[in-house]
Amino acid sequence: MIRNAVESDLPAIVEIYNHAVATKTITADVEPVTVESRLAWFHSHSSRYPLWVLEQESMIAGWFGLRMFYGREAYRSTAEISLYVSPHFQRQGVGQTLLTHAIAQCPTLEIHTLLAIAFAENLPSVALLKKFGFEQWGYLPQVARSWECDRDVIILGRKI
Repeated sequence: MIRNAVESDLPAIVEIYNHAVATKTITADVEPVTVESRLAWFHSHSSRYPLWVLEQESMIAGWFGLRMFYGREAYRSTAEISLYVSPHFQRQGVGQTLLTHAIAQCPTLEIHTLLAIAFAENLPSVALLKKFGFEQWGYLPQVARSWECDRDVIILGRKI
């Protein structure tokens, strides 16, 4: 079941995110985050730019967030996505389910463009996004430095 996230979901959301931090290839954070440090981020989501969770087996299997791209009014109809799946539910269609839901909700949210920013080496995420019609719109060589390694970043986009 996909639903809007509530504050009591934040520990599970943080746990899933911190697993991604530990992999060193999914997110640009290099240290784990805390529930307290993510409260403002959580509350920045709204009915216009929601944060959803997918519950399976009474657990948060994954989460998907939208946020306004670049923070200026002219970009109001463009949203940057975040998609993370619990390690216990990977390769079970959670990412596909969340992405399908988000794309279906975009017209109601008046979002016409979705953007995803990913490390170029994050091949599973890039493949999932391309499966859903995202195309590479940008390439930023060696703009991220983490774990003593320069990383290339790609920008993927999809018009709704």
